[in-house]
Amino acid sequence: MDEAVLRRMVESVGARLGPVYGKNGKRDLRRRLRGYNQAACLSSWIVLVDLDRDADCAPPLRAAWLPKPAPYMYFRVAVREVEAWLLADREGLSAFLSIPASRIPREPEAITDPKRIMVELAMHSRQRAIREDMVPRPGSGRAVGPAYTSRLIEFVMDTVAGWRPHAAARSSDSLSRCLRCLRRLVQGSR
Repeated sequence: MDEAVLRRMVESVGARLGPVYGKNGKRDLRRRLRGYNQAACLSSWIVLVDLDRDADCAPPLRAAWLPKPAPYMYFRVAVREVEAWLLADREGLSAFLSIPASRIPREPEAITDPKRIMVELAMHSRQRAIREDMVPRPGSGRAVGPAYTSRLIEFVMDTVAGWRPHAAARSSDSLSRCLRCLRRLVQGSR
């Protein structure tokens, strides 16, 4: 899902995302980050990672993971999880999940577990298919439903009625900073 979110954001600033690496989780991404940073001495690289619960705020996480970023390294942190960026588009998400916008929290970055909130919101959907896809089955032991990620990717990639990164940025400081960074990157490459 992070790839879809990044792809949509890059497209929203008028650019195209190149090859995507590091799809094997946060631990593997951190292990490979030094190599990506070396590559960023010659060309632009964007790294997106969730803050999750392992850090209090983004700057210390960035400093710990990447103390000396290369000139073309753009290391961005979604506070707390990329789901918070999706929650920030209250109207778009409301329409997608078929729930009242008033159910969606106004300050998504203040939520400790945005993924859990997303599942709880889906539980209240008027669409049975959304509930079945996004909410875990009782007794499954899973945190999300069987098509949770697919459904959210569908929301993110729908350029007509789906996620609106620039609207969401008004309620998400980390998303706003990420979009500003991407705009600078695009303007610098022209």
